[in-house]
Amino acid sequence: MKTALQIDMTFDQILSIVKQLPRRQKLKLTAALEEEAIDSKLSQLLKTFKTKELDLKTVNEEVEQVRQEIYDKQNR
Repeated sequence: MKTALQIDMTFDQILSIVKQLPRRQKLKLTAALEEEAIDSKLSQLLKTFKTKELDLKTVNEEVEQVRQEIYDKQNR
């Protein structure tokens, strides 16, 4: 059986605890926080470019059009 514990802490309290960590654990924590920030930024970026107007058929049509233009230029 697992028991969940929730503690309300201020940023300063958390910072104080982090400062007490050994260097290796600080680096590990830093990497985890950076990864979370990157994931968050990537998710935000993907949301920015998400559209309902773009589907695979549209992409394929555009790709074929560009390929045809390249082919036509090479065979002039």
